[in-house]
Amino acid sequence: MQYVPQIAFFIVVAIATYFLYKRVTRIRKNILLGKPSGRVDNKAERWRTMLLVAFGQKKMFKRIIPALLHLLIYVGFLVINLEVLEFVIDGLAGTHRIFAPYLGDFYTVLINIFEFLAVGVLFSCLVFLIRRNVLKVKRFSGNEMKKWPTLDANLILVIEIILMLAILTMNATDMLIQSQDEHYAQTGTFFFSQYLMPLFEGMSVGSLILIERFAWWFHIIGILGFAVYVTYSKHLHIALAFPNTFYSNLRPKGEIDNMPVVTNEVKMMLGMPVENAGDPPAEVGRFGAKDVNDLSWVNIMNAYSCTECGRCTSECPANQTGKKLSPRKIMMDTRDRAEEVGASLAKGGKGLEDGKSLLGDYITQEEINACTSCNACVEACPVNIDPLAIILEMRRYTAMEESGSPASWNSMFQNVETSFSPWKFAPTDRFNWADEMNSDS
Repeated sequence: MQYVPQIAFFIVVAIATYFLYKRVTRIRKNILLGKPSGRVDNKAERWRTMLLVAFGQKKMFKRIIPALLHLLIYVGFLVINLEVLEFVIDGLAGTHRIFAPYLGDFYTVLINIFEFLAVGVLFSCLVFLIRRNVLKVKRFSGNEMKKWPTLDANLILVIEIILMLAILTMNATDMLIQSQDEHYAQTGTFFFSQYLMPLFEGMSVGSLILIERFAWWFHIIGILGFAVYVTYSKHLHIALAFPNTFYSNLRPKGEIDNMPVVTNEVKMMLGMPVENAGDPPAEVGRFGAKDVNDLSWVNIMNAYSCTECGRCTSECPANQTGKKLSPRKIMMDTRDRAEEVGASLAKGGKGLEDGKSLLGDYITQEEINACTSCNACVEACPVNIDPLAIILEMRRYTAMEESGSPASWNSMFQNVETSFSPWKFAPTDRFNWADEMNSDS
């Protein structure tokens, strides 16, 4: 019987690991539905970007109050997980607070630090719940934020609060047990959890051990369940923010990708040298993007990395003027379509041949046409997500495959082709306005 807790712990960890592995594998396959991306250049700059933006939270601090609250949760998440290491060792070895005898007074200091961060996480989550549900901060609303996205955001915050309370409850009952049983691991006094001790005073040692063990099991199962749940949640950015920032676009904002095949055609027409001119022309499957497989895998990873914070949408000038475009919705729709296709393929279904597509069934022409290509959404994103890249690829498909651009755009395209400018003036007359200004002066 003495090994039952250890066996139970091993089974719980094994089950969580199995489901986590399955889910991570599925997400990887979904991301790889996209085309290859060549972002392997300038690795030193990429590492620097990842350290500053993902690890250092650099772009979060454009809004100082939520940044400080998020920092408390972020640091708490990183540091408190060190305590989980002791949970794991205790669970596998059948011990209790295995580090306490070796670390002595320093162990008490460590647990107090963990408790301080736990209270900080608890406080931040409460404030975020108030901001979402009482103050109703505008960027947390929108047509795309109905039902599951709102429930998901609130559920995560509530789970984190309960997990932090479980730690404090475990420590409070543990101190009471220590005071009644000298053979129990002695840890000293914990600053925050000591204020919960009056709630449990007067209970028998057996009852206290039952509550302490329940809190311990609740926390470890909660952590493992949270790890699996996160892969279905917007909080997947906890993991994907790091590769997402590493593979983010390092070129100047506003520099738009050209299709190499089209660029070479134009160069040949103008008599300019063409790279790899002796190679046979590459076969173009599709101009632009109609579905997720036409995007790059980085675009799809962007979608899975979306925090749904709404900073992109709140900064979007098209959205501010009442247009239907929401960069956040673009990313959520891309992720949802990748999930739908991936789930279908996993079951041996039609996958991409299900009669649906990202453009049309998820994202409308009205949305992508409203984009001004200003890059405000890209600049605002705290993890360097690029909604504009997806919008431009869908607009490219609309213009080059379906000739579905608005009439005014088609006129502009024609003017650029014939007059080398958006206006219908002969190239030779382009600088007449300058001559007129010189004559007036």
